[in-house]
Amino acid sequence: MATTDVSRIQTPQHRPVLRWLQRHALHRIVLPIGLTIFILWTLFPYFWIVVTSIKPNRDIFVDSTIFPKRVTFEHYRYIFGDADFRVYFRNSAIVAVSTTIIAMVIAVFSAYALTRLQFIGRGFLARATIVTYLIPASLLFIPLFQVAFQLHLTDRIWGLIVIYLIFSVPFSTWMTISYFNTVPSELQDAALVDGASRLRALFSIFIPLSLPALAVVALFTFTVAWNEFLFALLLISRDSQKTIPVGLTEFVRGDTYQWGRLMAGSLLASLPPVIIYFISQRWVVSGLAGGAVKG
Repeated sequence: MATTDVSRIQTPQHRPVLRWLQRHALHRIVLPIGLTIFILWTLFPYFWIVVTSIKPNRDIFVDSTIFPKRVTFEHYRYIFGDADFRVYFRNSAIVAVSTTIIAMVIAVFSAYALTRLQFIGRGFLARATIVTYLIPASLLFIPLFQVAFQLHLTDRIWGLIVIYLIFSVPFSTWMTISYFNTVPSELQDAALVDGASRLRALFSIFIPLSLPALAVVALFTFTVAWNEFLFALLLISRDSQKTIPVGLTEFVRGDTYQWGRLMAGSLLASLPPVIIYFISQRWVVSGLAGGAVKG
C-alpha cells in the first residue's frame, strides 16, 4: 500500500500540487527568514551606534551590554557644545554641496555633447570618462597631493572641492550619458525644427525627462563628497578647514577611543544624506527603476 501511495503522489496530475506546495513554502518560510536575517545584519550596526551614543562611559568600557542600563545624552551635549564639530559640519556641507552642484553642471553639458553632438573623438572621450573613474583613488593620492601643494590648495576646503571633482565629474557624466541616451532623438529634432536652440532643447527636453536620474546622480555625488576621508586627511591639517570624517578622529587619542562621543558624532554626521534621501525619495526610486529598465 505504501508503494501504491507514493506512485499516486508522483503521478503527473499531482505534480502541479507539489510545485504549488514548494512555491507556497518558499514564500511563507524561506523568504521571511531570509529577509529577517538581512534586516538584522543591515540594521544592527546602526542600532549599536545609537545604543553606544546614549550609554554612560562606565557602561561602555566596564559593564558593556547590548541594551543600555542607563540612558544619558551627555555625549550629544558635548557634540552640540563643541565649536570645532560645528565647524567640521559647516565645512562638510560647503564641500559636498559645492562639489555636487559643479559636478552636475559639468556632467549635464558634457553628457549632452557626448550623446547629441557629432565631433571627432567623441567615442574616445566617452570611454576615457569611465576609465578615469575606474582608476583607484589610492593610486592617485600622492601625485594629487603634489599638484595640490604646488597650486597652494592644501589646508583649504576649496582644494578638497577641486580634488573631489576629479572623481565625481567622470562618474556623474557617465551616469548622465546613460540616461540621456534613453531620450528619443525625435523630441530634439522636433524642437530644433520649431526653432529651439540646442541649449533650449537641453533645458526643455533632456533635463525634465531625466530629472529623476539626475537626482540619483546628485545624491550619489553628495554622499561620496560628504563621506570622503582619505584626501581630506591628506590635504587638511588645520582644524578650521577639516571636514566631519577627519574631525571625528579627534575623539581618538592614541589608543584611547571616546566611543560615546565618536558614535554620537557619527550618528549626527549620517543625518544629512539620510534626510536628503527621504526628501527626494520619489525621484530617487523612479530614477533607479528607470536605469534598471532602460540601461
